Amino acid sequence: MQAVLIESTGGPEVLAVRDVPDPSPGEGQVLVDVEAVGVNFRDVYEREGRPPYGQDLPAVVGSEGAGRVAGTGERVAWLDVPGSYAGRVAAPREELVPVPDGVSAETAAAVMLQGCTAHYLAADSHPVAEGEWVVVHSAAGGVGLLLTQLVRLRGGHVLATTSTGEKAELARAAGADEVVVGYDGFAERARELTDGEGVAAVYDGVGRTTFADGLRALRPTGRMVVYGASSGQPEPLEVQSLASHGSLYVQRPTLGTYTRTPQLLRELAGRVLGLVADGRLDVRVGGRYPLADARRAHEDLEGRRTTGKLLLLP
Repeated sequence: MQAVLIESTGGPEVLAVRDVPDPSPGEGQVLVDVEAVGVNFRDVYEREGRPPYGQDLPAVVGSEGAGRVAGTGERVAWLDVPGSYAGRVAAPREELVPVPDGVSAETAAAVMLQGCTAHYLAADSHPVAEGEWVVVHSAAGGVGLLLTQLVRLRGGHVLATTSTGEKAELARAAGADEVVVGYDGFAERARELTDGEGVAAVYDGVGRTTFADGLRALRPTGRMVVYGASSGQPEPLEVQSLASHGSLYVQRPTLGTYTRTPQLLRELAGRVLGLVADGRLDVRVGGRYPLADARRAHEDLEGRRTTGKLLLLP
């Protein structure tokens, strides 16, 4: 089978397509024929060797996908199975989630990681209440588009930020009430929209360049939820400053926490896939690439040249 592996860490150029033997399932594992693979920033971190994603080399990259169990044809998806940039993967049975009828393999692969992330953000990190305003940064990205929809499904209002006007239109199409292009001034706009009170939560996947202003955008006892850091980690936080901003909460959640048992994984993924199957959650695929074009997919992802989700197709 074909697989995309790295023999050394580095830029997109270290991604190499090779013919390798099929994996051999171990105890509790099954062999899965991969039909679609999700491309994520965690794959970039894996390629670069960033903790905690570094691994022994050579190694096949990737962790998210969808396909069929070899021999039974069961339709399944996953979000944390190493070696997913391949034609086949040996996956722990307990980490596979059933894909409902009406949801394609491509859609399932596109929504697992980002959809589960968006769902726990809107339902657990800060459970959005009817009528609340929240900020969603990078609202035209994979998580952002899904999170915007989920906030609106809960009756909340979204102040979105995007990097371009074209992406602003995508955010509005997903349900954003207001959009700030370029990120500058979003805290002031948040105050204006809430009669000076501030928003209930800021969902921040950007990090360093938006964190400080995000604190200023929050209402008293509001929640800053930093789930990513595409611009780098925020500056160290003086905990006492949360008092002067209005007794704020700050969380750095991870998807691993919310899917730390097979039961939690299946419950969360089941809710997300159920919303997709019911037509209540729209999944945007921003690009499809042959497995052999993994390098180009990474270049496009890191270059911010895409919106929605990128997929590799074995």
